[in-house]
Amino acid sequence: MSKWYLRFRYLLAGFGCWAAFTGAALGDDAELAKKLSNPVSNMISVPFQFNWDTGIGPKDADAVTLNIQPVVPFSLNEEWNLISRTIVPVRWSGSPANGVDSAFGLGDTVQSLFFSPKEPVGDWILGAGPVALIPTGTDPAFQSRQFGLGPTAVALRQHGAWTYGALANHIWGIGPPSERAPVNATYLQPFLVHTWPSATSVSLLSESTYDWTNDQWTVPIIAAVSQVVTIGEQRVSLQVGGRYYADAPHGGPDWGLRAAIILLFPE
Repeated sequence: MSKWYLRFRYLLAGFGCWAAFTGAALGDDAELAKKLSNPVSNMISVPFQFNWDTGIGPKDADAVTLNIQPVVPFSLNEEWNLISRTIVPVRWSGSPANGVDSAFGLGDTVQSLFFSPKEPVGDWILGAGPVALIPTGTDPAFQSRQFGLGPTAVALRQHGAWTYGALANHIWGIGPPSERAPVNATYLQPFLVHTWPSATSVSLLSESTYDWTNDQWTVPIIAAVSQVVTIGEQRVSLQVGGRYYADAPHGGPDWGLRAAIILLFPE
């Protein structure tokens, strides 16, 4: 047997091992990408979501928000999980009009808890529980100056490469009277996601809010693409996208961009 034949066999064997390893890794990454599409998946993740909006006020000012959004699941028993989803916003806004200063600081924190069955109900993945608004704002421009409480729920299906569903909540302001108008807002997030075996996902969603106090909609339509990769030993998802405001209060933003890095901690 010639040495060239042996080398060729070793090369084929090495390529086969590499292909098997790569295929398994891509399969794992694709599963992680699908889990990220599920707001109540049983996986710890820490998203850092950067949002830039423009066209605000008479001066067409910009605004930037960094949302820090840890998601932590807890196993309650053999049938139920408790999913904690926290949103801590770090915000900056430029001067939207003459006489109005720019602002920087923390916004109010939103804390959601979802009680979720470990197995789908029919074909649906479900979760429901309370949501709380915590007045952590550090600048008057970002403060509601009140606690809030209400219900939240999510329902979705995952069929093949597709994930679709909706998350919603409603928050009422509670606590002592404030000079600010009481919070009374509904949040709606319908979403549609397609994930490829390469762990690439494309998503279309809205993060709409209806302010019942002021009778105002804010309706951003968001399209984004994301990819699960490994940096060192850390699995992460990288995301970029854009959003167009189909509706917004007078002087609200026209459009914006989004970028995110999500740290993944699978079991």
